[in-house]
Amino acid sequence: MRVHRPQAQQPTPPFNALAARRLRAALGMGPEHVAYGLRASYGLPYATPDLVIAWEHGITVPSSPELTALAGVLWCSAGELIGAPRTLREHRVARDLAPEDVAAALGIGLPAYERMEESGNWRGSERQSAALAEVLDLSLPDLITVTGRDGRLGDLLRSAVTTRWQAYVRPVAKVVPLERGLLEVVLEELHTHYQGRMTATLNWGGGPAATGSGESGREFLDRVVDHFWTAVRGSTY
Repeated sequence: MRVHRPQAQQPTPPFNALAARRLRAALGMGPEHVAYGLRASYGLPYATPDLVIAWEHGITVPSSPELTALAGVLWCSAGELIGAPRTLREHRVARDLAPEDVAAALGIGLPAYERMEESGNWRGSERQSAALAEVLDLSLPDLITVTGRDGRLGDLLRSAVTTRWQAYVRPVAKVVPLERGLLEVVLEELHTHYQGRMTATLNWGGGPAATGSGESGREFLDRVVDHFWTAVRGSTY
């Protein structure tokens, strides 16, 4: 199967191929009907049934403009056709918002906003960050990710679980706006879990089981941000 199309000029959103197939089937449409709609209604002269099939089987993914057009043909929102958004652009596309709409809501000039979106380097103020969370309906973990603070958070958490967690409550609070009491509970919990894994390594005296425990400790550090959010959601503080 050969698919000819212009090369995407922008990063492609995470496409949910299964959702596209299900939505098409629910409308009683074949790939040829979708391709015709893309050509006739959205000005994509290269759209063929083969291209639609390639999208639906994960061989290639639609660009942002193609995703918008496909959503129009399938009578759905763009958000229904993408997987879990990861970047600022992907969250905007998932909400069917134009860059102009987001920039205006944040009080940021369009060129400045587009530069931040393209580079992934958020430079907005705290007020603008709060407005961003509201306009894109971002959860706190998503806000931390799209504003580029997850790397700093990961570094702080790895230090907290491997040394004295008490010393990292305030630095973590500067990155994540959560109550101090909650952060104390969560950091102590993460520290206990990690140290428990490493204690198991020492108790096994360096045998095969110790190797497994050491790998478990490394895996915990690699995913420490995920463990942090899980602990926050599960806390009864």
